[in-house]
Amino acid sequence: MARETSPRPDLLPVPSPDVVSRRLGDEVVLVHLRTNRIFSLSPTGARLWELLSDGMSRPEIEQQLRDEYDVSREAVSAEIDSLVATLEAEALVRGA
Repeated sequence: MARETSPRPDLLPVPSPDVVSRRLGDEVVLVHLRTNRIFSLSPTGARLWELLSDGMSRPEIEQQLRDEYDVSREAVSAEIDSLVATLEAEALVRGA
């Protein structure tokens, strides 16, 4: 099944209202309230979650992560795509 493309590619999905999060040290733990499934995000995944939660656009998030982690634009873009796909598959985020 083809994945729908966003009419605004600079927008990313937002955290689902069915998910609660808590920072524990360098990680963020997510709990999906409808499924009771628990997820743990790495430090970089945790930071992405926080930026998504703040409603930042993709360009803003990419710039912020490049500044904080000193990585290339391509690496940041690939990591965002990968994590967002995982979050979408688990219904932890909803469309932009």
